[in-house]
Amino acid sequence: MKHRELKNTLLRHGIVLMIALTAYAAGLLLAGKNPVAAFVDTVSFTFGTWYGFSEVCMRMIPLLLTALAVALPSTVGLINVGGEGQLYMGAWLATWGVITFPNLPAGVFIPFLILLGFVGGGAWAALAGFFRARGWINETITTLLMNYIAPLIIGFFVYGSWRSREPGASAFPQSIAFPPAARLPRFFNSRIHLGMVIALILLAVFWFIMEKTKWGLKMKAIGGNPEAARRLGFEIGPYIVGVMFIAGGIAGLAGMAEVSALYGRLRAGFSPGYGFMGFLISWMAGGKPATIVSMSFILAFIFSAGSLLQITQGVPFAAINILMAMMLFVVLAKPRLPGVKR
Repeated sequence: MKHRELKNTLLRHGIVLMIALTAYAAGLLLAGKNPVAAFVDTVSFTFGTWYGFSEVCMRMIPLLLTALAVALPSTVGLINVGGEGQLYMGAWLATWGVITFPNLPAGVFIPFLILLGFVGGGAWAALAGFFRARGWINETITTLLMNYIAPLIIGFFVYGSWRSREPGASAFPQSIAFPPAARLPRFFNSRIHLGMVIALILLAVFWFIMEKTKWGLKMKAIGGNPEAARRLGFEIGPYIVGVMFIAGGIAGLAGMAEVSALYGRLRAGFSPGYGFMGFLISWMAGGKPATIVSMSFILAFIFSAGSLLQITQGVPFAAINILMAMMLFVVLAKPRLPGVKR
């Protein structure tokens, strides 16, 4: 049974990629570009150089975390579309911690930022969970709309009281620089950072809880039949709020890691849409941790290709967004694809 399920999953992913990439190649041809040359450039750069491969791994980190932030609520029947907003709020609260307590020792600063990033994203998502638990508003609507509020909050601060006034600072709106003690460590002479370790640990914990614990069994029961779970005495409301808080916290860690490890400061619009891509990954992966890793790598590869092809082929980066949209359309149509059972 598991072998058949794995076969169908691989077939579905293959069909998704084939259709999307074929349509993308057709678009490049219509734009007067050479899709074969674009593919060769991308593969040779990504797998032919350590720098290119490490950049793909670095871009995987926020995708892994935001995909997990979607997969976890789905186990109790919730649809969290708010990874982008939760990511921003995690970065916002972490930056507040840096500005408010700039002189913390290194051994304290990193755990402190991890905590703030988790709480920032978690509180943002828990608000939507509370509305759902009370029966007021569906979490799909609230998390989606909150995606557009969070960047405005970031903009309010980086254009205002948090804007850097340091000598020689960029004219681009951004906060003051993080002190060295507040920067997540990087590994292997690359931009791969501690966020990768955090993401993989959280994925392993997610798998263990869902497959090996009573809590995971209860979550599956709630997601499978909420009314039956309620009759069995499960308090569904606390589960909804708690799961949304944890999921938002995981997405918040992605935002904290981006500003701490890569930019060293908070910037307006620092995310190119990692939260939305995480949603796509989780849907394609069916919420399975191992498949989340593989799909995150594929989308990180595509994302890195967009940056490269801007230089080598003159392809606008927006073309990558078109490819992502094509993949999402195919994913949503998966019950009608050949070779995949309903």
